[in-house]
This record gives sequence, C-alpha cells and structure tokens, in this order.
Amino acid sequence: MKCEKIFAEIDALNDSYIKVWEDVCNIESPTKYKAGVDAVGKYFADLAKERGWDVEIFEQPISGNVVCVTMNPNAKGSPICLSGHMDTVHPVGAFGTPAVKIDGEKIYGPGVTDCKGGIVAGFLAMDALSRCGFVSRPIRMLLQSDEEVSSIPSNKATIGYICEKAKDSIAFLNLEGHTHGEVCVQRKGIATFTFAVSGVEAHSSNCATAGANAIAEAAHKILELEKLKDDEGLTCNCGLIQGGTVVNTVPGYCEFKANVRFATQEQLDWVKAYMQQVADTVYIKGCSTKVTVSSCRLAMERVERNLELVEKMNRAFSANGLSALTPAMRKGGSDAADVTAYGIPCVDSVGAEGGKIHSPEEFAYLASLAASAKRIAAVAVELE
Repeated sequence: MKCEKIFAEIDALNDSYIKVWEDVCNIESPTKYKAGVDAVGKYFADLAKERGWDVEIFEQPISGNVVCVTMNPNAKGSPICLSGHMDTVHPVGAFGTPAVKIDGEKIYGPGVTDCKGGIVAGFLAMDALSRCGFVSRPIRMLLQSDEEVSSIPSNKATIGYICEKAKDSIAFLNLEGHTHGEVCVQRKGIATFTFAVSGVEAHSSNCATAGANAIAEAAHKILELEKLKDDEGLTCNCGLIQGGTVVNTVPGYCEFKANVRFATQEQLDWVKAYMQQVADTVYIKGCSTKVTVSSCRLAMERVERNLELVEKMNRAFSANGLSALTPAMRKGGSDAADVTAYGIPCVDSVGAEGGKIHSPEEFAYLASLAASAKRIAAVAVELE
C-alpha cells in the first residue's frame, strides 16, 4: 500500500487540523462580507506560506479575493487541482458567539461542511504528502470567494480564473460536502427568471370595468410555471413576488422571480423559450410582461471523462484499502459545472461529510476530515 505512511501522517496531523477547521469557521464569511471572506483567504494563504508553498492572490473589488496555493510548482508530473469556496450564506452572528461548537462526534457552524471543511481536508492531505516527501506532481488548491451566489458579484471572473488555473490538470476535485459512499458527477444547473408585469391602475371600486390587475396576471403565469415539477429534469419554484401599492387600487405593476433547476443545456434552451412564451401569453386584457434572466449557473452534465476519473480514483482507493465511491447526482449547483464545461476531468463532493447545510444546524462529522484527506492523498499518489 503506497499511501500507508501518508495515511499515518494524516492521522498524526488530524487534531491540529481540526483546530484549523474550528478557526476558519469562526471567521464568519457570508458572500457579501468581503472583509470576512478575505480574512479566511488570508488565514489559508498564511498557512500555505508557512509550509513553503506558492501563493497567488486574484484580487476582486466586490467579491472576496480568490487564493491559489500551489505545492510542488516545478514538478514534472501532471497537476491535480483541489477547490472549495470560502463564502457562506448566513449573516454574521446567526450562529452565536463563538460561531463554532464541537462535541465528541461533530463540529457545528457556518461552512463546516459547505465548504470550509473540504478545504481543510485538502490542506491536511497536502501537508501530509509534503511531510512524506511527495514531489511527483504539482497540487494546486483554488479557493473560491463568491460561489454561493453563482459568482455574480465578480461577473464570473472568480470561476473563470479558477478554470484557467486548472486547465492543464488531469483531475479536479471539488471539495463540497460528501455523502457517504458517493461521489458527485452530475449537478443540476440553476436559472432565475424575473417577470416584470405591467397593468393599468384604477380605483378598486371600478375593478369590474376599469384597470388591468398586474397581480392577477402574475398569478396566472405563476400557476402555469409551477407545473414544472420533474424531479429528475426541470423544476420551477416561484418564491418571490412584489406588487401593488394600496389595497383599494387595482395594481399596475407586479414583479416575481422564478427559480428553475435543469439537468442539461438542452433543457435550459427549452425553458428559456418557454419562459418567453409564458411572458407573451396575456391572461388579463391590458397587461403586458417582460422576462429577463437574472442569473444562470450551468448544469454539471454527466460526461464520460468524469466517469473515467471516478474509475481511476476507485482503483487508487482499492490499492490503498479505501472503499469505492458510486457516481451520483445532486440537485444543487456548484462550480464543478463550470469546470466540467471547461473540459477538465472533474468530480464533486469529496470534502467533509455532514448535513443540514444552509441552516443554523449545519454540522460535519469530525472523523470525515481525515477520511476525506486520505482519499485526496491516494488520488494524488496513484492517479496516472
């Protein structure tokens, strides 16, 4: 077993990296809080510099800065990339003070699973590899700063930088939260459509003969869109609506947002045309509607090169006494979609194992840190 010594080093370092895990999750970093995201980035950058690894900062004016850490930058072997996002979703203070709690089995706090735990596991693997004299290939850690909002604040510059940095790698391991026994090779894409409905205002006493109710028009459209409920394909949720001024006036304007999940580019093309069709259909005489795409995150499609990477990883795991992972689909979006679309062999969800992400009860299993690090190290050593 090639990795026996490395695995032992991971176990020896584990307690110190649980402290790192606690530290970085106590640095609260919701996406819009640039100072917090940058503080997490600085923490990891300083950690990397202490270990003699190269650090590059891709500065951003609005989003947090992206951090690129490279171990063995001059090695001749094919590089492997690891990546996770530093930003979280809850406002500062939502988890109390301190934000992180630990018991005998679990760690609780913002980002412990999604996705700082995965980043810490990657650093643990890299540290153990370095201490055991691994110099065969470059290993690059890419720390994303606005993943939770589909890289919109940076106008996709952050994920574009990450894809460019990873373009020559033979494997890209995205360190989102792990589900026991599985590895993600497919994710739904996310598109948000904004419908702006215009009507005609009038006194409510004349609503039978005058005015055009923009809210009623929106309601018809929402009921039509809510029919999209294919769990394996297209789903639509209309979760935000604003309209009207006062209760005794026929509303002249209403705006609502539709969140669509899709599995393929073909489905996205279809749903864009369908959204326009729904917008153009008039239910209340005198109303009109404009629809725009507010945001869009690509789907991670199931492609052969990613499935081949899973096979290679499973061979590496088998050679080192680790169980195989089964290819699986996730309904949420991630940066792995952009990486896959860029043509880089990529798998997702090989970070810390936990649950209740995006909630104040988010947790991760402490034992999953070393388990994830061992998988990452085995891939680094064994992958050809």
